[in-house]
Amino acid sequence: TSAPVKRACDSCHRRKVKCIGEGTKPCKNCVSAGLNCTYNAIPQKKGPKGSRAKVLSELRETQRQSQLAHGFPDLAFNPHQHQLHRQPGLMSLDLIHTCVDFFFSNMYPMQPILHHQRIQEAIMAMDQSIEAYCMISSLCAYMLIQPNLTLPPTVIPRGPDGPIPNINFGHVLLEESVRVRKSYNHVENPTRYSVITSFFYFSSYLCLDKHNTAWYYLREATTHAQLLGMHDEETYKTGDFIESSRRRRLYWLLFINERSYALHKHRPITLDATIELPTMEEDPTERVQLSGFIHLVNLYKPFDHTFIGLWNKVRTGCLPSWLAEMQTQLSNALPAYLESTEVQAVDLRTSQQWLRTMVWQLSISHGFISSMATDNTMSFKYPIEIARDLITMSSQFSQQAMEVHGVGLIEKLFDVACTLTDVMACVPLEQHSFDIGPRDYLGRFLSIISTLRGGQSRYLALLLQKINEVLPNMAVPLPRGLSATSTPGNARLEDLYEGSTASGSHVGSHEATPFDSPPPMSMP
Repeated sequence: TSAPVKRACDSCHRRKVKCIGEGTKPCKNCVSAGLNCTYNAIPQKKGPKGSRAKVLSELRETQRQSQLAHGFPDLAFNPHQHQLHRQPGLMSLDLIHTCVDFFFSNMYPMQPILHHQRIQEAIMAMDQSIEAYCMISSLCAYMLIQPNLTLPPTVIPRGPDGPIPNINFGHVLLEESVRVRKSYNHVENPTRYSVITSFFYFSSYLCLDKHNTAWYYLREATTHAQLLGMHDEETYKTGDFIESSRRRRLYWLLFINERSYALHKHRPITLDATIELPTMEEDPTERVQLSGFIHLVNLYKPFDHTFIGLWNKVRTGCLPSWLAEMQTQLSNALPAYLESTEVQAVDLRTSQQWLRTMVWQLSISHGFISSMATDNTMSFKYPIEIARDLITMSSQFSQQAMEVHGVGLIEKLFDVACTLTDVMACVPLEQHSFDIGPRDYLGRFLSIISTLRGGQSRYLALLLQKINEVLPNMAVPLPRGLSATSTPGNARLEDLYEGSTASGSHVGSHEATPFDSPPPMSMP
């Protein structure tokens, strides 16, 4: 008997190219072109069929419409998805696993949105799934752009002058992920990974000081979340507990970041507190304490549409009693004894004092602050108390735990220090020579910002300039090696209150550790 005649698949036959099947389905041409490999067409007579490029476009559009018509709109994990625009060999498995381990060891307590096994599955699916590739590459970019990740020299590529700096290679991965993501429709067919990828883009561009791009991707993440119904409690009643629990946490993480960014950059908000808070019972396999994450959500809950509207000057009408009540809520929001990791405690204590400062700033903008106020939160000296509490707390934390939070922590310290500087310029300061007072707090802020990686390059110079202009004749204790005149001449004062939120570093701290609130101190 004669051997069966080898037949080209439908797509190769239509394109008039050699079908390289090697006995497997799909053939190599269909895999590389992102086409379904079928043998359904009835052989026709030979003749001209048109240009290959035109035929390829027609085939892709026909198959796309067919998939949509048959109820398969999500092309993200299609095993035959084309791999256009990928740069081969850009990420080694060693690099990927290093970045993933770094996230779970350091970032996870405050961003508990991933699951280790599901991430390993995504890594294995990267060759077939564009969505998995983009999510993993965005995660690696986010970890590399943070100023605190230390990589083995063999993990990162080398340039002509040696190993490429983390932030530079992170930027390369970020651009790669953004570019490749354009090759599939994540807008019409979002998934939880779509939301996570957009959030990692937001966090990365935040660290790169590209605030317009960061804002764009934060809004993309919140929009995807709403398209998926993450704001609706009913959507959490289906699906496995791992997926459901991570979706719930992801919504609340976006909730926190949107409100923090709205305060920093005077942006509107879209997410409301419409679903239940996460619980440990949602995922019986969870080993990381969630109380710190839940405390952070509760800190930001009062900053709703009413507050943000007043903050952004798009609405009017505010009572001093309402702002005083917000200050009381913030002061009582955290227990004196935190059962949390040190990384969580740093974020919570710093955010609490920063939010107290934001409420005070809104109070003074409405003319509610008075030197005769009986309520301390409505007095001119209240920012001094906030600064005292924040400096006292910071002395309890290791530098590593503070650096985990990157630029987000530095910006909060910077905001509180700038407010303290303004207050010191207009409030009479009575300080005995041996007392610790506002000048010492300001000197301590300078010291902290100068030692945190990511602070000295931008925020230290801005704070020094602020002090020079507002307190030109006041002697402020400066960190060793710094001069009060060492500020860039072209720094803009309007930049002083700009900021953002992000976090990341290298501190493995999963064990619950108690962190007390600061001891009471007498006012200067």
